[in-house]
Amino acid sequence: MKLVIDERRCKGCNLCTMICPYRIFREGTRPNDRGIVIPELDRPERCTNCRLQGLYGRRLCGVCQMICPDQAISWEEEKPYEPRKVVIEF
Repeated sequence: MKLVIDERRCKGCNLCTMICPYRIFREGTRPNDRGIVIPELDRPERCTNCRLQGLYGRRLCGVCQMICPDQAISWEEEKPYEPRKVVIEF
C-alpha cells in the first residue's frame, strides 16, 4: 500500500508531522494551488507497518490518518509489480 496526501483537502496544519511515530512527514516547502504549504513525504518507506502489511499481515498504523482533521491522508493499493523500497530500522 502507498501513502497519499490529497492536496485539495489538506489545509497545512502539520499535525501529521508531529504525531507520526516513524517521522515520514516533513513540513512542506512549496505552496499548492490554493497557496497552502502542505506537508511532504520524507522517506515513506520508513513506515514499516503500512509498507510491509502485505508481506507480514500487519495492520496499518493509521495514526496520521486518524489525526488528520481534513481526512487528507489515505492509502492506495500499489500495482502488483511496482518497485518499492522498504527500509527496516531497529
